[in-house]
Parts: sequence; C-alpha cells; structure tokens
Amino acid sequence: MSRRTLKLGAVLLGVGGPGQHNTWLDPEIPGNASVDVNWYIARAQAAEAAKFDLVFIVDSQFITANSPHHYLSRLEPLTLLSAIAVHTSHIGLVGTLTTSYNEPFNVARRLYSLDHISGGRAGWNVVTSGDAGTAGNYSRDEHYDYPTRYGRALEHVQVARGLWDSYEADAFPRDKESGLFFDPAKQHALNHKGEFFSVVGPLNLERSPQGQPVIFQAGDSEEGRDLGAAVGEVIFTHAASLDQAKAFRAELRERAAAKGRDPEGLLTLPGIQIVIADTDDEARAKEDARLGTKSFDRALKELGRPFGWHDFTQYDLDAPFPDIGEAAARSFRTQSEAITKLAKDNGYTLRQVVEHLNASARSPFVGSPETVAEEIQHWFEEGALDGINVTVNAPSEFALFTDRVLPILRERGVVRAGYESTTLRGNLGLPVPANRHAAGRVLAH
Repeated sequence: MSRRTLKLGAVLLGVGGPGQHNTWLDPEIPGNASVDVNWYIARAQAAEAAKFDLVFIVDSQFITANSPHHYLSRLEPLTLLSAIAVHTSHIGLVGTLTTSYNEPFNVARRLYSLDHISGGRAGWNVVTSGDAGTAGNYSRDEHYDYPTRYGRALEHVQVARGLWDSYEADAFPRDKESGLFFDPAKQHALNHKGEFFSVVGPLNLERSPQGQPVIFQAGDSEEGRDLGAAVGEVIFTHAASLDQAKAFRAELRERAAAKGRDPEGLLTLPGIQIVIADTDDEARAKEDARLGTKSFDRALKELGRPFGWHDFTQYDLDAPFPDIGEAAARSFRTQSEAITKLAKDNGYTLRQVVEHLNASARSPFVGSPETVAEEIQHWFEEGALDGINVTVNAPSEFALFTDRVLPILRERGVVRAGYESTTLRGNLGLPVPANRHAAGRVLAH
C-alpha cells in the first residue's frame, strides 16, 4: 500500500470572496480577474507546476448589491473549467453545480463532457443552493425546504452516476475493417423513476478515462453531512481548530462506514487561510494588517447572506442581536444558527457580532515557511485532514506557499514529488468505479 500523502486544492477566487472586502485593490489582481479567463488559466498553470491535485471553482446563482465582489460578476464553472482544461494536462478541475436548479441528465452530460475534454480530470462539487433567492431565478416562489433539497440531491447524484454507466468501457470498437462502430449490447438505458426525477437515458457519451467524475460535497448541516457520507468522495469543509477538524473527519468517516462504504474512500479537504513571511512575528503582523482592511459596513451587509439576505443595516448596532425568527429556515441554516447562538450565549449586540466575526478570521497557519509547514504536517499526521484547499488571490502570495512551504513538505514526504496519474481519481488515490452493467456481465458468466 502506497504511503498516504497530503492532497492539494487551489480555490480560485478572483477579486475576493466573503470577508475579502479589499482584495481587489491589490495591484497584482486585475480588477476584472473574476471574468478574465487568462487570469484563471495562469493560476491553474501555477498550481499545476506545483503539482496541486485540483483547482476548485465555487458558484452560486443569486446575488444582491451586497454580495462579495467575486460573486457579483464571475464565469460559469464548467465553461471556465473547459477552457482551463485545454491549457493544462494533469490538474483536476472541480466545479460547483446545484442539484436544486439543474436536471440530472444535463448535469451528467456537461460534467462528462468536461471529463472527456480534460482526459479524466473532472470533479463535481454537489450543492443544494443555500441562497434562497435562487428560487426566483428559476420560476419558483420559494426555495425548497431542507428535506426536499437533500432528497433531490441524493437522487440527483444517483441518477447522474447511473447515466455515466450508460456505456461499458469497450462499447465502441470502431473497427474499420469489420465495419463495427459500436456494440449495442453494451449500451444501457437507465429507465429511472424516482421521487424527484424520471430519466430514461442512456447518456449520449461514452465512458471516460476515470470512469466517473469525482464527487465532492461541502454541506455542514446534519442533512449535508449525511449526503456527504452517502455519496461524497472528497468533503470540502472549514475548520477553526485542530480538534474541530479531527472530530469532523472522524464523524464523516463513521457515517460513511455506517452506510456500508469504505471510510478510506472519503477524503476531507478543509479550506485554510495561509499567511507566510520570513519570520513568525512578521507573518502575524501581516495577518493583522490584512484583517485591518476588513470593512465593518461590508461585513454588516454580508452578514445577511446566511439569513436569506436579511437586511441587518436597519437595526440599532448597539441593541441586542435581533431575533429574526425563521428568516434562514431555507437558506444557510447551520451557519445562521451558529451566529445566533454566538450572540445569545455571549449577550452580544449586533455590532459585537460583526466585530467578533471579523476578528475571528485568524488562522492557525500563519508564520515562517517552516512554521506553516510544521502546522500543516501536524494536522495531517493527527488525522485532522487528508488535504488542504488554499485560496488563491495575489500570485506572489501563492508563490510563497508553492516555493517556500511545499519544498519542506516534499522533503519530509508529506506531499508527493510529482503526479502519479493523468486522472483526478488517480492522483487522489480514489478507485475507478466499476460499471454496474459490466460487473453484472462478469457475475453472470
């Protein structure tokens, strides 16, 4: 058995996501980075040169004037990743697609097209859409409730996987001498009829080099964790502390095992913020300066997102945190409940909640290259994570990690020296799913 190594993901956020209020002012970042395909290609190529496993494109389909800058104008994930695919050769390409406002056949076809275009490097970050306002963009009066969202998500993924098995691997001999283009016995209709979807199939696309795109999942609610344990192969998350990260990874693996899955086939990759300088003191000062650029006014407005974009600017900042009832029931419920509990447990005013959230963004991965490498290795060896997702904004900051931290981790054997495969599954150490029809044929014989 090969040695376990740290997996590496790069989150490409252009002009800045949540809490990155002034990232776009950095002279290294073009003002239109979030819609500049050449910016993304260059960042993906830099990540590939550093032997990253994947680049990750986040997405949502509802905005307000108060949305983070990157969200206001950004490219659709699979269109973007298809462009990146033809300018790279090994790095995985993971995009976010919602199961709430897409049909399984369309998603399966688009993702499988990316998988073929890239030679087997596609991944799907399965989300159910936390922004309740998305419903209004898809002819619905209100967003789905949690049970419906996650019921649809589970069935959606199951249907997509069924469609990806439409053809057995050898269904297309393309033998010009015999005139046999394909073997119809190795094409299979799905004929799915479920609670949410009815899909006949087959998918009009042959089997890809990695069998099926890798399934990523990022929900932190009870329903989200259950979905991740059921279908996820890589789990995106956020972890404020080593103990929290260990507990989350252990819980997800236990849930997967309870569902009859091999927990070794479930990787956890939390997103982390890294701040690097020549010394630990310089790095902490750098982090202080970065946190100091956060805007209270923008943070107050962005606070509305997990609460269904509730307008918090209407309240007295120094009054107790407002009770807004069920405003987040169909939005980012887990996040909004955590914020409400924080306020209640500490007796915080609205101002104090915003200040606390701004100040609590400190990272454990701050210091000299040696310090940061030590901390990452510690979390990895303690079983808190299987890999990390590093946010990429300014190229020079990313280079501090790739050029000064990664060499230390490689020398210690924590990170592999080079790519081991041309597919995303191969580099993540995940098995190629057996085609259910081919497996049945083997058993029948």
